[in-house]
Amino acid sequence: MEILQPPGWARPSGYANGVAASGRMVFISGMVGWDANKQFQTTDFAGQVRQALANVVAVLAEAGARPEHIVRMTWYVLDKGEYLAAGKEVGAIYRELIGRHYPAMTAVQVSGLMEEAARVEIEVTAVLP
Repeated sequence: MEILQPPGWARPSGYANGVAASGRMVFISGMVGWDANKQFQTTDFAGQVRQALANVVAVLAEAGARPEHIVRMTWYVLDKGEYLAAGKEVGAIYRELIGRHYPAMTAVQVSGLMEEAARVEIEVTAVLP
């Protein structure tokens, strides 16, 4: 995996501008903050992020992958303000579950998610060497 950082560009914080990789590709559907039984244990944004990322890690493991194989993440959030307000807590949760691996990443505020109780949905692409 190669992080793509054009010369002279300011280094991004918490994500990469781009990633080049080759190998077995793994595509993970949008994961929401519910548990294995499709039950939400919290309405708290950071708590749902924790569960959604744990769900991502579990699906990665099924492919024999680990968080460091993630090349792209897309975050869909209902409320940009809620996302930004939880930034420090979300950052700590991210580092706990994913590590200090920062793939290409996009965050988008949306008007709704398919699961009514969901506050965030995270979609992932990974590449195993």
